[in-house]
Amino acid sequence: MRMGVLFWSLAVSLAHAVPGTADLARITLDIWPGKPPGEVGTVGKETTTRATALDGSNFVSLRNVSQPTITIFRPEIAKNTSVAVLIFPGGGYSFLAWDLEGEEVAHWLNSIGVTAAVLKYRVPRQAATSKPIQALMDAQRAISLVRCKAAEWGIDSKRIGVLGFSAGGHLAAWTATSFDKRAYEQVDASDQASCRPDFAVMIYPGRVVKKGTYELSPEIRVTPQTPACFFAQASDDRVGAENSVGMYLALKRAGVSAELHIYASGDHGYGLRPNGKPVTTWPKRCEEWLHDTRVLKTDGGR
Repeated sequence: MRMGVLFWSLAVSLAHAVPGTADLARITLDIWPGKPPGEVGTVGKETTTRATALDGSNFVSLRNVSQPTITIFRPEIAKNTSVAVLIFPGGGYSFLAWDLEGEEVAHWLNSIGVTAAVLKYRVPRQAATSKPIQALMDAQRAISLVRCKAAEWGIDSKRIGVLGFSAGGHLAAWTATSFDKRAYEQVDASDQASCRPDFAVMIYPGRVVKKGTYELSPEIRVTPQTPACFFAQASDDRVGAENSVGMYLALKRAGVSAELHIYASGDHGYGLRPNGKPVTTWPKRCEEWLHDTRVLKTDGGR
């Protein structure tokens, strides 16, 4: 079932009116109360098409996104760990791999008791901007909104993380290192809540380092205040495993906890779908990391 975009107040009412299964508890919310900030151009009508992944499987591709939303997937009440993760699908800042790197990931997170929020951020990157700053605005705003609704949605406001794939991995890294200053002027009271994620997961990220180097891109500003990070990527990834390695080394120098998995092969763009390679066991490794860092509490405590 896929619901259309709802007004905030109606969506919150629905969130409390439905049972606690993942499908029935799915709601979609506009993240901005009016026109999103930072618009400098126009895009065509939003489209949903079928596309082909590198492994030959199909996925849903969203293009021309100008009205960003978050879709909330809530775990069964009995499984709820009070942890939440915002998911940033990839697509080169040109489109969003909506099911492959969004909805399918949300269902996995629900299975381990985590509330998921899939962000439909603005794409494509607008030609008048050197960086996809609108996507950063959307990500920062979405984190604050989830944090504002933490108590209502059974979430611990200090255990809200981000998880991104490919370009979405860059967005996760950008968000995790740019929380000290918002990319937009405060819109309403929701923006008073912190936009700092409590942890970040990057799966085959791109654009994190300068091409052909291990030097971080200028917008990725690792400091000792950067949250703990997890990386998984294949050595033969066409985007370059240097992206994960470069940021991991920067985190290590800054004294920030991080875990890095570089697999021999697997290329790019597999999401959670098995491809016969060990790289697609990353969800289990990530779950173990979440337990090891006490984000997911092994004893079942909240």
